[in-house]
Amino acid sequence: MKILIAPDSFKGTYTANEVAANIASGVRAAGGAAVELPVADGGEGTYEILRDALNAELVDVDTVGPWRDPLRASYALASDGTAVIGLAAASGITLPCSGERSALTADTYGTGLLMADAASRGATRIVVAAGGSATTDGGTGAVTAIDEHGGLRGAKVVVLSDVTTAFEDAAGIFGPQKGADPAQVQHLTERLHQQAASYPNDPRGLAGTGAAGGFSGGMWASYGAELVSGADFILDALDFDRHVAAADLVVVGEGRLDSQTGQGKIISAILGRAARKPVFAVVGSVAADLGAYAENFSGILIASDAEAMRVAGQHVHKHLLRSLQAQNHQ
Repeated sequence: MKILIAPDSFKGTYTANEVAANIASGVRAAGGAAVELPVADGGEGTYEILRDALNAELVDVDTVGPWRDPLRASYALASDGTAVIGLAAASGITLPCSGERSALTADTYGTGLLMADAASRGATRIVVAAGGSATTDGGTGAVTAIDEHGGLRGAKVVVLSDVTTAFEDAAGIFGPQKGADPAQVQHLTERLHQQAASYPNDPRGLAGTGAAGGFSGGMWASYGAELVSGADFILDALDFDRHVAAADLVVVGEGRLDSQTGQGKIISAILGRAARKPVFAVVGSVAADLGAYAENFSGILIASDAEAMRVAGQHVHKHLLRSLQAQNHQ
């Protein structure tokens, strides 16, 4: 009997690795076999999971943050020519700022520097995880940095995201989360329309081009970037289908299970690949609006700390034992 444990991070509290380890500890304490396969969907934790999956080497680079403060950031470069960059490493909302943390001035220039550096080192594919940005610059900062520092040298760009927002809607949907007031949201929206019209290809109206404040749209419009579901890309990179085929039960997890979980999030992607196997959700909390989506799970367990996660692992193993015993008696 094998339990596949494939949680996302509990944002701001536990990484996906920590959640998987805690649940697995409970399964093993109860006498079960657990396989830990922490996941992500293009947002928090995506860079780390892909870096480990590709066994990539870290590259440290001098770059700048979203308000052009100098900083040292890392990306990963694998032997197959794939570079993995977390947009938040140089354009993240939590990075330091020596002046005003303005939603109007934050840009992706620093991420562009990382991309240009990867291309200069021979990367043939640059994968950017688009979560956690401070920016709504339509990707113009990154485009400028790339063009100023040698271009992409033929490298293909892939942008991972878990959102379907169109380019022109990025400010209205995400701007307030980045500190923009209503007047600034309007200004940013007008600027996005101007940027879209100036690009070689117009990203407006295309699903997913609004990720990271339009960064994904800027990459698509300027370099023909492929915009893909972070969830599916990561599951493929982790060889998830092979792991789930060998499992008797699957455990998923995230910080909050709500109505948005089924909209491109990693749990929804896992449910689609679980091949009718029982799936338990171990989550920090459950929203009142979850509704019929709860019917996708054999059980939903609330676990807001490490000990509760271990207890949840024990519970899941006991459920699997009871299920198998019931099948044997039929």
